[in-house]
Amino acid sequence: MNLVHTRPISGTLVAIPYPGRGHINPMMNLCKLLASRKHDLLITFVITEEWLGFIGSYTKPDNIHFASIPNVLPSELVRGADFPGFYEAVMTKMEAPFEELLDTLELPVTAIIADTELKWAICMGNRRNFPVASLCTTSAKFFSVLHSMVLTENRLFLIDTLDNGSELAEQSSGISPDIRMIFEGSTREVIQLTLECISWVQKAKYVLFTSVYELEGHAIDTLKARFNIPIYTIGPAIPYFELHVNSSETMIQNVPSYLQWLDIHPPCSVLYVSLGSFLSVSNDQMDEIAAGLQDSGVLYLWVARGGTSRLTEKGSEMGLVVPWCDQLKVLCHSSIGGFLTHCGWNSILEAIYAGIPMLTFPIHFDQAPNSKQIVDDWKIGWRLKEQQKDGRLVTRASIAELVRSFMDPENNEVKNMRKSASELKEKCRKAVAEDGSSQRNLDAFIKDISQGHGGMLID
Repeated sequence: MNLVHTRPISGTLVAIPYPGRGHINPMMNLCKLLASRKHDLLITFVITEEWLGFIGSYTKPDNIHFASIPNVLPSELVRGADFPGFYEAVMTKMEAPFEELLDTLELPVTAIIADTELKWAICMGNRRNFPVASLCTTSAKFFSVLHSMVLTENRLFLIDTLDNGSELAEQSSGISPDIRMIFEGSTREVIQLTLECISWVQKAKYVLFTSVYELEGHAIDTLKARFNIPIYTIGPAIPYFELHVNSSETMIQNVPSYLQWLDIHPPCSVLYVSLGSFLSVSNDQMDEIAAGLQDSGVLYLWVARGGTSRLTEKGSEMGLVVPWCDQLKVLCHSSIGGFLTHCGWNSILEAIYAGIPMLTFPIHFDQAPNSKQIVDDWKIGWRLKEQQKDGRLVTRASIAELVRSFMDPENNEVKNMRKSASELKEKCRKAVAEDGSSQRNLDAFIKDISQGHGGMLID
């Protein structure tokens, strides 16, 4: 790997992710990429004390250091029980301890990378003259949709309409189905705070996307035309750079049991199933999925955080249910032929990197638009779940039928889908190769923060 040759940075780059796994993981992956490109770049990674307990022992480069702020938020273990309360706490209670922490650091702050959903970080950075890069952990297309909502003259009316439920939204002109899907079930406060975060991004010094330019060139170009600050696509911000670390030294007894299970099955024969780490489906829907997978006769590996024992009881000899796995390593395994996913952006990027088609089962927020990108734009997946207003379950019969077709290697539509997935995989891997678009953008961003000024997007 070529290193970026710029003058040494005399301070520290501070990274502050939104406190959720789907945000912390891509922020850490970005920091590891930056640290590998410039070995004298010191990075302070700021998380809550609770999250330090979760990830403090993880392997990381020597030039990345953890720092923590007090647990001023509801616990990660219960945030789903009152998400509006958690979201408001993130917006109002993290800034003061974070700013106090900055004042205690031994090295001066040269720049801050803050999650897009931490609008206060941009405000504080501007007040104290710290350059702030806003890291967006959703797709560029989804961000562009939200930014369009920010620009609308009737934003308050739009928020009122969404808050009053789908019936009023149906009767209102100008509210697209995509926007209704994004905020279905959200409170007025969450909608308003989300749009405020988006409106602050253009006041940052830089915008970073965990996406790949070759995947979302149109959306990125649209945002370039709107913003007068540099936009860098640095993705995929997934741990692809760790796939082959120490692989030659790994002994067979250290190979996880789920990988050993995959090893005994033919190429493209196993469906990988994971429906996310935060918001999930109901127990009744989970039972229908489990029954549908059994009835399909297809081999499957299911990662079910918190519901492993329940699903194991309902399982069959065709499936393996585990509480956790190295998802990217699994998706890159030769026996995996498809991915049943909730359409979280990080999972999508990992599937694209691995060249795996997806069955989409969106649950909330950006997942429905992400599903649309997978199925309609990229044509690398099928919908397992349509957006249903009455809350009806997707039945075991429909699941079994679709899974059976999706995993049929002789199905011509499946062949075309796998071909498209393979083509996107190549684009993604070229972007992260030396002189690829993402590598060049990483280097340009490093030079910018080394020199303390803005730069230009590298396509």
